[in-house]
Amino acid sequence: MTQQVRLTDLAHGGGCGCKLAPAVLRDILAGVPQAALFPNLMVGTETSDDAAVWRLNDQQALVATTDFFMPVVDDPFDFGRIAATNAISDVYAMGATPIFALAIVGMPIGKLSTDQISAILAGGAAVCAEAGIPVAGGHSIDSVEPIYGLVAMGLVHPDKVLTNRTARPGDVLLLTKGLGVGVLSAGFKQERLAPEGYAALIASTTQLNRIGAELAGFAGVHAATDVTGFGLLGHALEMCRGAGVSAEIQAGAPILLDGVEALARSGVRTGASGRNWASYGEAVVLPEGFDDWRRDILCDPQTSGGLLIALSPEAVPQVMARLVELGATAAAVVGRIVEGPPEIRVV
Repeated sequence: MTQQVRLTDLAHGGGCGCKLAPAVLRDILAGVPQAALFPNLMVGTETSDDAAVWRLNDQQALVATTDFFMPVVDDPFDFGRIAATNAISDVYAMGATPIFALAIVGMPIGKLSTDQISAILAGGAAVCAEAGIPVAGGHSIDSVEPIYGLVAMGLVHPDKVLTNRTARPGDVLLLTKGLGVGVLSAGFKQERLAPEGYAALIASTTQLNRIGAELAGFAGVHAATDVTGFGLLGHALEMCRGAGVSAEIQAGAPILLDGVEALARSGVRTGASGRNWASYGEAVVLPEGFDDWRRDILCDPQTSGGLLIALSPEAVPQVMARLVELGATAAAVVGRIVEGPPEIRVV
């Protein structure tokens, strides 16, 4: 039988921290010819949105996305759960209801046991079942590092699609989960993460962003995106660029997951937070004397992070009440949209 090994020992990075830095991705995509215009393609690559949207008819639009990464934890079942929750979140971020998924599997055969690989897939299937969808197929390869994720599909009414480009000045920014997943995962890999920190990591990254499928039913909800590999600042900046607006982020407003502040203050960080800041820091204004650890948290890659929702102030109480009903107890108002060039001011 293959010797059991730590999943994270087989990966050079983990979770959404594996994503290409925003500036690198922009350079790569700049050399890719734009697709021809298709009248039924409602959302493509124009504003780095969370998923593609294709109009099927007057009542239905198909939402399609894919997301996969390397392990952020060592428990195979938890890894599968986290990766699946993260992938399905892109469907929720567009205001859609997921309908089915396909598995993306790349595993180092000979280094991981078949039991470990099966547990990864079982974790993903368990989350899909929780979301009410099947894993209807997929594709697998023998790879150097363990990779798992999903192609996720959903349906939404064409008039109820949410995008990251429709925020309005005067909107409040609401984040549905706490921050610090990247810090916690780095602490885990360094064997510095306390049990309560690990519990917070798993609880946050396996919590489905179900509110997304309901957002179009709330008057005053204008835009949404999910906060993942580029951190809160990076995904908020994508929202600003898409809508041609500015944002103010309150530095102390996002709730931090258990253990994050202590680890961050002691210097624990991901390489991705530094790459993120280098990619978009020129579009962010920080207060004088702002602590590096606080900046790192605002740039921290959030594997399976929360939704960032732009909505009118009047809509906040109703949406917050529903989030509490769904168990999103770390939801918080973290800023607002204002008139101005596409940049962020941290206050």
